[in-house]
Order: sequence, then structure tokens, then C-alpha cells
Amino acid sequence: MASAAVSEELGKAPPDKAGRLASLDALRGLDMFWIIGGGTVAQAAASASGKPWLSWVPVQMKHVPWEGFHFIDLIFPLFLFMIGVAIPYALGKRLARGDSRAKIYGHIVLRVVVMIVLGMMVNGSLLTFDPAQFELTYSVLQMLALGYLVAAVLFLNLRLRGQVIATIAMLLGYWILLAFVPGPGHEIGKFREGCNFGDWVTEWMFGKWRGHQIGWVIGILGHASSAMLGVFAGQLLRSGLDDRLKLRWLTVLGVACLAAGMFWGGWIAAWFPGLRLFGCDWSQWPIWFPIIKVRWTSSYALYAGGISFLLLALCYLIIDVRGHRRWAVPFMAIGANSIFAYMAWLLCSSAFRRVSEVFLGGLKPYVGPWHETILAVGALAALWVLLGYMYRKGTLVRI
Repeated sequence: MASAAVSEELGKAPPDKAGRLASLDALRGLDMFWIIGGGTVAQAAASASGKPWLSWVPVQMKHVPWEGFHFIDLIFPLFLFMIGVAIPYALGKRLARGDSRAKIYGHIVLRVVVMIVLGMMVNGSLLTFDPAQFELTYSVLQMLALGYLVAAVLFLNLRLRGQVIATIAMLLGYWILLAFVPGPGHEIGKFREGCNFGDWVTEWMFGKWRGHQIGWVIGILGHASSAMLGVFAGQLLRSGLDDRLKLRWLTVLGVACLAAGMFWGGWIAAWFPGLRLFGCDWSQWPIWFPIIKVRWTSSYALYAGGISFLLLALCYLIIDVRGHRRWAVPFMAIGANSIFAYMAWLLCSSAFRRVSEVFLGGLKPYVGPWHETILAVGALAALWVLLGYMYRKGTLVRI
């Protein structure tokens, strides 16, 4: 009864709830903060402090090479989750004002193409202007674009129940393809780089254009699943439910996804080795799907999605429910122009660094080991000032 009532309410979006979410902009900005220099500042500060107990900071600011999860491994799935949250708001608004499906799909495709091109500028050697060097590579923006594309199509064509079924099918289907379908050097239950069906498909379809050999074509199922978790959160927040129920459901979904990711990833089995269920050691079952970021495994999507639900619930409570927004304005300035911030940092970080050196380079004799930290803060501040100015002027760079 309760779940049916929630499902019915998710289809309703009162006009006063269909606007821009301040908490979404703030969380998006907080997430992007770590990409545009926050991580560099944290690593430099931990190193300059000389404190052994801060040695974990640089570790958490580097991606896990293969299996496992560090803090920085949350950044991209959280951003994709938030793209999903925005879909019911953006597309729901366009449907409500009477835009045709053809017009909406045209805009979706345009966004996807632009994001892929931007991704090739950053990671695909597009700016060499040498076609021989171009790669349709596994860039962050390509990942975001393709996850957004699938999630937007599912949202436009399926009701909530169909969306849930489709997401479960993508999570399970991705696992089946990687775990049980033969590929080069494949072993059932083993997930090694270059040794599964996903790698073979990417190689077969794109050859030298494939970019990094990590099977990103099949990986779209994982990316889309992360975006769909955000779509569910967006429909929940846009619904007619009261704030207490919204927060309760965001928390329940967060805990459920977190637990599912930990279980499916084999973490719980690893914590209780030797436990025998159904007559065999459960740690040897072939159902485990390790948490691997570069594969964007289903367990990784669920684990990161669970954290994303909980962070969104916290920001929604503090900013939109309790009304404590002032502290979040600097992050909202980043979040409102997040793609611009990302591209500006990746393409022009040396310029921001140079600005920092011009104004702060002379402090080196006075600050000792903290000089690198100060320069990192200055480079981040240079971009932040630009983003703050754009935010105050209402300048939003949209795709």
C-alpha cells in the first residue's frame, strides 16, 4: 500500500516543486570542486603538514587501479547520478509546456554529440587536428553523455515501474555479459583487463578508435544504471510527497543501494570467509561482481549510487528544507556552470596556475613547504572567481 502510494505520487509534480533545486546545484558544485583543484589542494596540504596521520589523504585522492573504492572514485558516478536527478525536472518541464517529442529528442541528441566532442577535446586528441590520432575514447564526458542518453530515453518512454525493471535488467544484463559470455582470455568469475566480452565488442566496433581498452561500449549499461538511480531521486523530489517522506525514501534507497553494492561486490563475503551456505563456501560463489570503477561494474554503480542518494538527502535537508543556503553559494556558483568549469580546468589549468604564480609566487621564502599548497589554492581561486562572477551575472553556459 505505502509503496503504491509513493509510486502514484512520483507521477505528480506541483508547479512550485518543479523549479531548480538549490541543493542539486550545491551538491554538483561540491562534487566538481574536487575535480577543479580541490583534490590537488588536499594532497598538497597533507604533504606540507608532515603529519603521518594525514597520509591517507593522497591515497584517497587517487583512483583505485582496479578493484576497490577510494573517495575520488565517487566523483564521476555522483555527477552522473545528478545528471539523472535533473532529467525529470528538465524534460518534465518541456513536456508540461507542450514541446514535441521530436524537438526534445533533437535536443537530447545534440547534447550527447556536443559532450562527446568536448570529451574528445580533453581525452581523444581532437585538438591535435590530426585524424590519425583521434580516439573515440573513454572520456568522462562521453561516459556522462551516453548514460544521460539512455536514461532520458527510458524516462520519456516508460512509467516508473518500467524504468525500475529496465534498470534492474541493465544491472543484471551487464553482469551476465561480463561474467559468463566468452571473450579473449575470459574465465568465468574473473574480471581482468582486456579479457572479456566487453573488450572484444569495443575492439570489433572501433578498432584503433577504441581509446583505452576497457570495454566501454557494453559499459554503457553501467553508466545508464547510475543515471537512472538519479532519475528515481529526481522523480521523488519532484513529486507531491511531503519533505519528510522524500527524505525518508532517499535515505532508504541510499542504504539499500549501498548494501546491495557491498554484497554483490563480495565485500560482505570477504568479511566472513569460510561461511558455508547451501553446502559450499559462499566466498567461492560465481555471483560476485567486484566493485571496479574502470569497468563501472553493477556493484560499483549501486555502491556509489547509495552514497549519492544519502548525500543528496543531506543537502536537500540542509539547503531546501531547513533553508541554510548561504554556506552553499560558492558551490552553487560551480554547480550552475559545471561543464564549463570542468572544461576550463582541464584545458586551461596551466593558465590558472600561472595567475596564481604571478600573485603568490613571491611568498615562497616565507611559507616554506606550504608554498605548493598556496599556489594550488590560488589556481583554484582564479577559476572560482570567474565562476562566481558568471553566477552573479546569471550567465549559464548550457549544452
